[in-house]
Amino acid sequence: MLYIKNDKINPHYNLALEEYALKYLNIEEDILILWQNEPSVIIGRNQNTIEEINPQYIKDNDINVVRRLSGGGAVYHDLGNLNFTFITKNDKSNVNNYKKFTQPVIDALKKLGVNAEFHGRNDIVVDGKKISGNAQYFYKDKMLHHGTILFNSTLEDIVNVLMVNNEKIKSKGIKSIRSRVTNIYPYLEEKISIDEFKDILLKFILDTNDISSQEYKLEEKDLNKINELMDDRYKKWEWNFGESPEFNIQKTKRYEAGSLDIRLTVKDGNIKECKIYGDFFGDKDVSNLEKEFINKKYDEEFIKATLDEIELNEFFYGIEKQDLIDCLFN
Repeated sequence: MLYIKNDKINPHYNLALEEYALKYLNIEEDILILWQNEPSVIIGRNQNTIEEINPQYIKDNDINVVRRLSGGGAVYHDLGNLNFTFITKNDKSNVNNYKKFTQPVIDALKKLGVNAEFHGRNDIVVDGKKISGNAQYFYKDKMLHHGTILFNSTLEDIVNVLMVNNEKIKSKGIKSIRSRVTNIYPYLEEKISIDEFKDILLKFILDTNDISSQEYKLEEKDLNKINELMDDRYKKWEWNFGESPEFNIQKTKRYEAGSLDIRLTVKDGNIKECKIYGDFFGDKDVSNLEKEFINKKYDEEFIKATLDEIELNEFFYGIEKQDLIDCLFN
């Protein structure tokens, strides 16, 4: 495994770096990146940005809002949060295997006296509270797995910056966001800084004290392409916010594998516009599925027949055809 050192705290750059390492860095070894962002909301690929954030708080506190490539829910990053990224082969043992990629982090935390454990579909928890969320994204024969680690973040900002859907909170039986998350710092047997923690985690995952021997150093051509990706995608309003058209039908449901929020414009009984939001995970871009609904009759049997021709699991892990039908029509 190779390590890319990244001390930048610009979320636009950091997400561009991830995409570059996944799509353009042609090396055989697996890649590890540890990184931090200045205060930012990182939006899941399939989410409606406007509905996930508190815009006034974002504006008043000069917080970045950037969309990532992977699915899942919106998360808040600050300098008390450490992110980890693995880039590896896209094979069956890796796809949707969140436990595999979180286990090294869990093991490292346990060595520091933190009783962390894998929970649910993609989280690490301590004392029943979430300290890490994870997501994956796939490109050709490679995949990207990334996750957060709440080391010593300002938890009040997490509450204030995210506008979380009440249905999502109620479905987990928890009254507030504040009770759902915690930092690992209070649980450390020996108090250390986040930089010290980063160094410990890096050496643990790489299984060496000689980090320099496994570092991949970015060259000028690498940096130029990263900056190009940053400018062309991650700095653009169209990517991070996009248009929010008025939909005259909205259907929402939450399943164990994630939430669905489907919005349709229907004219003369035919679907003219379709947007699918949610914190679900999937291999393919859901925009390809949205196109399948355009100019189709808004009719249960007709939509069922349409879905029979589609491999739905490529768009939604763990959400079946009947779940989608129930969301649309029940």
